[in-house]
Amino acid sequence: MTEIVSSMPRLRKFLGTIALLILVVVWALVAMALAQMPAIRENAIVSVGYYVIAGLGWCLPAIPIVTWMSRKPRANA
Repeated sequence: MTEIVSSMPRLRKFLGTIALLILVVVWALVAMALAQMPAIRENAIVSVGYYVIAGLGWCLPAIPIVTWMSRKPRANA
């Protein structure tokens, strides 16, 4: 199965796009839920720091997905 996906760049990009959409939606829902914690909600400095980290944090798990999506197809040997 992985050989089929590796040799089809359009399928790999489609699956990567779906994975990124799922990642962003789940990340946003979890970030919103955690933002309601009293420690974050009641302190302005902690709140700003949390939103900066939560807002940029999804990039780290997205890097392997984007890297996988942008790989060149393997040459059939």
